[in-house]
Amino acid sequence: MTSRTFSALTIRNVHKSFGAVGVLKGIDLEAQPGEFIALVGPSGCGKSTLLAMIAGLESISSGEIWIGDRLVNSVPPKDRDIAMVFQSYALYPTMTVRENITFGMESRGVPKAEQADAVKRVAALLQIEPLLNRKPGQLSGGQRQRVAMGRALVRDPKLFLFDEPLSNLDAKLRVDMRTEIKKLHNRVGKTTVYVTHDQVEAMTLASRIAVMHQGSVQQFDAAQTIYSRPANMFVAGFMGSPAMNFIPAELSDGEGRAAVTIRTVNGGSAALPLAQALPTRAPKNVVLGVRPEHIYRFSDDLRQRKPGLAAVQAPVDLVEPTGAETLAVLRFGDLEVTGRFDPDTAPRVGETMTLGIDMARACLFDPATQSLL
Repeated sequence: MTSRTFSALTIRNVHKSFGAVGVLKGIDLEAQPGEFIALVGPSGCGKSTLLAMIAGLESISSGEIWIGDRLVNSVPPKDRDIAMVFQSYALYPTMTVRENITFGMESRGVPKAEQADAVKRVAALLQIEPLLNRKPGQLSGGQRQRVAMGRALVRDPKLFLFDEPLSNLDAKLRVDMRTEIKKLHNRVGKTTVYVTHDQVEAMTLASRIAVMHQGSVQQFDAAQTIYSRPANMFVAGFMGSPAMNFIPAELSDGEGRAAVTIRTVNGGSAALPLAQALPTRAPKNVVLGVRPEHIYRFSDDLRQRKPGLAAVQAPVDLVEPTGAETLAVLRFGDLEVTGRFDPDTAPRVGETMTLGIDMARACLFDPATQSLL
């Protein structure tokens, strides 16, 4: 008899309703042992509700949640072998860092020597040894977040759950703590489910991302796949900053092969040859999706290096230097399109420039269904 291999977390057709309002609509997800999964989406999409259901803090209306080989629908939170890190840190203000970390072990009757060993191990891992005798009010936001993670780590759970743990931190500290969480996961190797509304956080941390919208998973895939081949226009627009440009277009015949025709300056048009074969039964009208970094200042040298490049002219309405890169707002007919340029090749306001659009990286969407063609 062969033994069955279980995923670390399995979510099967999970629904959640509050009265007549459906919050989650048939969620199916699976996390392998040691995997880092991010749930990402705008406020109100259901991601925090789903995390609360995995933790047992919220009941499910229908469906199944498995942690390893155990169905946990009716299992209380304390018996699910999970550890959760909250956005608010949830530290006890009157306790020292050491007491905050050991509180759960004390409640479970873990021997003092074992508690001391666990604190020593976790404090070294998170580099918080000098903080052990301080109270939360004496700590910075980043230090409090480390303590909250330390309290979760001493449990050695099957599953780590993070609920927007960095949203209370300033921009620089968010980046630093993001790096720390990534390093921590690489060292500890525990299965992690991480909720965030920040798509950069999700892309940086996760091995796979579930993009959620209005209670449904729009796409669940590797971070790079979601970025380069988004399942639909919502995913394409949500993942990436600045967002993907959406340009109305018509399928046409350009230079003897399939192309899309878009509107340009002064009522003109341009046919952009497609780098790939058209899908069968593609509609006549489509939406061309182009990432800002796939728009270049055109040159013959660049065309030789990028054979999928298609040339088009556009006036420059606005330029925004950001240091490492320069963003430019370009005019395609009545549409504003954002391009991302190296500062050395950045355009000037008022210039009409010849652009090279990398059609090998472009996406086509059906305007009726908004799905990727």
